[in-house]
Amino acid sequence: MTRVLGVDACKAGWVGVLLDNGQVSAYVASTMELLIQHSGPAEVIGIDIPIGLPDTAARQADLLARSAIGRLSSSVFTTPVRAALLAPSHADAVVINRELTGQGISIQAYGLRGKLFEVDEWCRRSDSLVVEIHPEVSFAQLAGAPLTVRKSTWAGAERRRALLAGVGITLTGELGLANQAVGVDDVLDAGAVAWSALRVAQGLAVSLPDPPEVFADGWPAAIWV
Repeated sequence: MTRVLGVDACKAGWVGVLLDNGQVSAYVASTMELLIQHSGPAEVIGIDIPIGLPDTAARQADLLARSAIGRLSSSVFTTPVRAALLAPSHADAVVINRELTGQGISIQAYGLRGKLFEVDEWCRRSDSLVVEIHPEVSFAQLAGAPLTVRKSTWAGAERRRALLAGVGITLTGELGLANQAVGVDDVLDAGAVAWSALRVAQGLAVSLPDPPEVFADGWPAAIWV
């Protein structure tokens, strides 16, 4: 029996799509801890957020993911180094990241540091296997080629919904998400992450890079698909 969870960040905190032997359900919580309490244990938990923060250079996982999705490569941001994310301000983070990598850091990336460190701390306590998954890489794998239409459009959302339905992940109806601050794209992304998490559980997934990089934090840094 295989039970996996795909997780994506959303305005409410986190949204998870649970695959439980053919059954699909969704959960929302303000923290990862609460999300797992609501959804229950899973063999593999996939999360659309960087796991394994670099020390002095760009992660190979980010570079390879961009290559895998082509036109929509801007959806993969370059993960800042840990020291930059620990900086007290965005301006300080830019200076630190540029000194160590030669690149600055966007205010959006710096703004994610709360969720990055939440996952960084939580996944070390998890009893499940926790892996990083990027939904656009998963959708490209599902489609057999990189997608060219963004999920923020009607056609893009419907294309992704159809790809997921084709592998038994039917995201229709309320899914238990009534009155929750969760966007259509958040749920689609969590569904794609759940699909790749299932591949990990079944031993079918591959990692970008292979083998994963390991930084000073000791976490294997790779995007799985």
